[in-house]
Amino acid sequence: QVQLQESGPGLVKPSQTLSLTCTVSGDSITTDNYYWNWIRQSPEKGLEWMGVIRYNGMTYYSPSLESRTSISRDTSRNQFALQLSSVTPEDTAVYYCARAFQLFQYDYWGQGTQVAVSS
Repeated sequence: QVQLQESGPGLVKPSQTLSLTCTVSGDSITTDNYYWNWIRQSPEKGLEWMGVIRYNGMTYYSPSLESRTSISRDTSRNQFALQLSSVTPEDTAVYYCARAFQLFQYDYWGQGTQVAVSS
């Protein structure tokens, strides 16, 4: 059974960097051909794909967020992480990590973590 768990601060101040970690169990993030994603959801924007790190370490980002987003991984801990810089209140959302077997074809999700951007 694959499980993903997001962790990180629930409150970030404007202009700071949001940092979240996804801890994976039941599978290795280096298993061939899987995609490890960050996705967020807000009432205003709905579900928004932010970016992905593949099993081989390659990363791809949403064009609208690419200038502020970085996804990295720690294979020794079986974790991957999200950093979103220069946040504004518009970045307030529930942030999810998810595994995909093909791009945008998700089979496992974390439970999500609420992040608010506020001073």
